[in-house]
Parts: sequence; C-alpha cells; structure tokens
Amino acid sequence: MGMTIAEKIIAAAAGVDSVKPGDIHTVKLDRLMSNDGTTHLTVDMYNNKLKNPHIADTSKLVFIVDHNVPSDSPKTAASQKKMRDFAKEHNIDFWEGKGVCHQVMIENYVRPGELIFGADSHTCSYGALGAFGTGVGCTDFLYGMVTGTSWVLVPESVKFNLTGKLPEGVYARDLILTIIGEIGANGCNYQAMEFTGEGAKTLSISDRMALCNMAVEAGAKTGIFEADEKAIEYLKEHGREPKAVYHSDPDAVYAREYTFDLSKVRPVVAKPDFVDNVVPAEEACGIEINEAFLGSCNNGRIEDLRVGAEIIKGKKVAEGVRFLVVPASQTIYRQALKEGLIETFMEAGAIVMNPNCSVCWGSCQGVIGENEVLISTGTRNFKGRAGHPSSKVYLGSAATVTASAITGKIALASEVWC
Repeated sequence: MGMTIAEKIIAAAAGVDSVKPGDIHTVKLDRLMSNDGTTHLTVDMYNNKLKNPHIADTSKLVFIVDHNVPSDSPKTAASQKKMRDFAKEHNIDFWEGKGVCHQVMIENYVRPGELIFGADSHTCSYGALGAFGTGVGCTDFLYGMVTGTSWVLVPESVKFNLTGKLPEGVYARDLILTIIGEIGANGCNYQAMEFTGEGAKTLSISDRMALCNMAVEAGAKTGIFEADEKAIEYLKEHGREPKAVYHSDPDAVYAREYTFDLSKVRPVVAKPDFVDNVVPAEEACGIEINEAFLGSCNNGRIEDLRVGAEIIKGKKVAEGVRFLVVPASQTIYRQALKEGLIETFMEAGAIVMNPNCSVCWGSCQGVIGENEVLISTGTRNFKGRAGHPSSKVYLGSAATVTASAITGKIALASEVWC
C-alpha cells in the first residue's frame, strides 16, 4: 500500500520502511521550536523536575520571543529573561524582536521532509515547504528537547484537490476560511490536510503558509504541500537545501477527498465566535468596527502588506478606527520600508507596529474593550480572543480588513477602489 507525504515523513523519522494510520512510532525530531508563550514553563520543568537534566542536541532547538514584544509587564519581562538566560547558557538559537515564530522558522530553518515539533499550535505552517510541523505542549516539548525523540500516532490524511486559479481580489485567506467553513472546525481532527492538484501549483509560498497555518483551525494535526519547484526556489533564495522531497504515492489511501475550484472562491468573513462561522463577505458588510488588524503568522507577509497598501494609498483610516499594521518579520518590515508601503500606511493614519504576534494574541497590543468590534487577519476569533469577553472578532483577508479600516465598517475592497 502506498503512502502519503505525511506518512513518508513519519516513516523516515521512525527509521522504518512504511507506516499506516493508527500506528504509533518513536520518531527522531529534526527540529524543535518554542516561543515565549510557554518556554518559561519548560525551563522550570527542566531545572526543577529532571533528575539528570541534559539536552539531546542544542543545534536542533530554536527559542523565539514573539508573543509579547516588547514585554508588557514585570511578569512577562521575568519569564522572557528566564528564556533568554537559558538559551545563552545552553547555546540555543535565540530570536527576539525579529518576528512571529513561524515566519522566522520558515525564513531561516524549515526544510522539506523534516519532522518539526513546536510549542505553538500553528506550527503546522511549515507544511508550506513540504515539512511535517505540528504543535505540542511544553511537557512534550521538554521530552523532545531532552531525548531528541518523541512518539507519534500516525494520522490519516485528507486530500484537498485544488483546481483552477484564484480570481483577482480573492486570496488564499479567503480559500482557507472557505474550506474551514465547509468542513467545520472539527472537520479534520487529528488528520493531515494535504493540499494538492493543479490549483495548488498556482499558489505562492505565502499562500501555502496561509492554508497550512490554519489547518489546526479545522482540528488537523498538520497541513502540507508537496515541495515543488516554487518551494525549492524559495529554499535556494534563503540558502537552504531540502532534507528530502516526498510525493504521495498514486495508491496512497486517504480518509476523504475534497475538491475546491479556486476560480469559484469569493471573499468571505468568519463571524464571531468561531472560525468555521463563515459567510460571504457581503453578508457582514456594514457592521461598524472599532479596530482593524493586518498582520499575524497567517497574513503578515509582504504580499499581504502590498495588498493593503495598494487599497489604502491616497485614502485615510476612518475617524475613530484604529488600524494596526504589523509585519510578520523584520525581513518583511525592511522590504515594506524599501517599497514605501510603511509610509503609505502611516500617511493614511495606520499604526505600524514592530514585528510580533500583536493583536492576534490579544495580550500586549491593540487589545479591544467592552463591546468593541475588530476585523482581523489573525488566526482565531474565539470569545475574548483579542480582549474583553463581550468584544467581537471577525476574520477576513488583508483586502477586506484594509477596506474596513477605510470605511469604518466591514467592507469589500471593491467598495473603496477609486
């Protein structure tokens, strides 16, 4: 019986010829990433709970401060110092103020064929480059850090056959929200979402990140693309080579298969308080907002900033609306500066922030108050996700968010073009 890409990566990590869904294997991890959300807990367990604390391979570890940057309180400062000191003591790659963890990982570390654990649920983003990335808790992270291994229950794979091409003004963000809206927030629980087909080849690496990043919002263990020519070219541009390039076998078995015609996708919005509460954007138009957010590990890349800047150029943010623009990494920020995008946003009245999780995390920047409404390119819209429990979060594309910031109410980009 043939294997899928996800199964082949697990088989290689387990050192066996083949695996099948439901198998449990001990696997060797290629890399582990942890951010400031929970690393201090891992450090405490390492220092206080282990009889013989040691690290299997420090070269495989990456610590990234991205959730509260700069720190928002003495408590946060203390937890980040603990992380910073531990990384220095053990010679662990450490990033602070350079961007959201998943963007930093994609830009600097991830290679096709790798099995990567991250102490963050959106580690599934790494499938954009043909890697198996998945989120784990800090206890599992600690075990992987100490042993270099972990166990994996081989997930079933679900095929998403993509055909056609996205229309002008429709984005990968609209596509993944459409998919989640159709299959549901539990539609792929503990399964691997494999995106394939001719339509998949039309998507950029940024687009692929948007899809894989939100696979977890459908309950998935990971999201993954085949590492094609675009992925290999991206690696070359960033000075890396693949570990291995896997293709799903013709006789690979999938739990289910879906087909999505990209040409039929339209702008959508996820309404509060669930990511799968997806409707055509027109149905949400006219809802007044207090804040708009363009950023996050899902939609803070240069392509997203270009879309937003093109829409807002020569216009102004609506009176009474805060529009926060947050590049996903320092590399993206610098590119946006070179292209004049930052100046465009600031001239329009937007607040441009340093690269970090920002409003999506709902902790240190752009927190919304009682009964306020946010439209966001962030990853989640759960109750209280971005502030007060009575606040409301809508999810949309960079284009929809920017148009909404201009009009002061949820709007389509086509409404503000001149």
